[in-house]
Amino acid sequence: MAKGFSQAALTHKVPVTAGANCFLRRALTSHSDPDISCHTTIPFDSAMLKRAPSLTDQVKSHIKELILNGEFPDGRIPAEMELAEVLGVSRTTVRDALGRLEMEGAINRRQGAGTFVNDPVLQIRSRLEEIWSYEAMLQAHGFAPSTVVVEVASTTAGSDMVGSGTAEALNLEAHDPVLFVKKLFLENDVPVILACNVLPDWVFTRVIDQDELKRPIYELLDEYGLSRLSYYLTEIVPVLAVDDVSDLLQIAPGTPLISFDETGYDADNHPIIKSYSYFRDDLLRLRLMRRRV
Repeated sequence: MAKGFSQAALTHKVPVTAGANCFLRRALTSHSDPDISCHTTIPFDSAMLKRAPSLTDQVKSHIKELILNGEFPDGRIPAEMELAEVLGVSRTTVRDALGRLEMEGAINRRQGAGTFVNDPVLQIRSRLEEIWSYEAMLQAHGFAPSTVVVEVASTTAGSDMVGSGTAEALNLEAHDPVLFVKKLFLENDVPVILACNVLPDWVFTRVIDQDELKRPIYELLDEYGLSRLSYYLTEIVPVLAVDDVSDLLQIAPGTPLISFDETGYDADNHPIIKSYSYFRDDLLRLRLMRRRV
């Protein structure tokens, strides 16, 4: 056991039971785990398979939580075999989870020395390469956020409301129906982020009411969509606040802003959402890690 490391801290929050571990490994990693055999029989649930995170993702999240909670006081992560034994998963699963944490920059693996927490990178509160809600982003910066749905409209892909280029980005004709959603994310009634989302009319299996639209769009797609959001292609664009952007963000017209111009795709690489987001950089700073390659 690594010096100063609490085995109880590692084990008391393991997110799935042993039986569930077996089921998830079989279902989500090509139906087998090379280091562990499993004989538990659990009824097949296709909905669970679509929505449950993989075992590797669960282990990654668990180790990340331990890192953020300071459970490795000397900064050294236990060996793969030790983590695997205590968590009740395979060494392969632990190795993959650590590999993803290394890709994030949360840890460093030094040949012959071991695996260590990367403290400077942990100071980055907003992981721009990951999809997460703006509410979570604001919480990570110490805010207590709230969400206001400013506008919801059924319109067409070629209308002025949704912005030029939206029809082309979503592979739609100008007359095709779309859903337009505009939301504000606030801290203590002060607007911090303005987000505009455009989705093809067909993407939801039922009408989504305005109160539900306060939730992250990707969550609604998970529950009620014909397609799920897999990734965004994002352009980070400096802009000047004009018209309703300055009004809604309560800033002077012409104030410089950082914006995201994004197209979201499903797992089959079909575009299913066009998004424009505007950030007040006097209240929220976005940071990222750049690596040498």
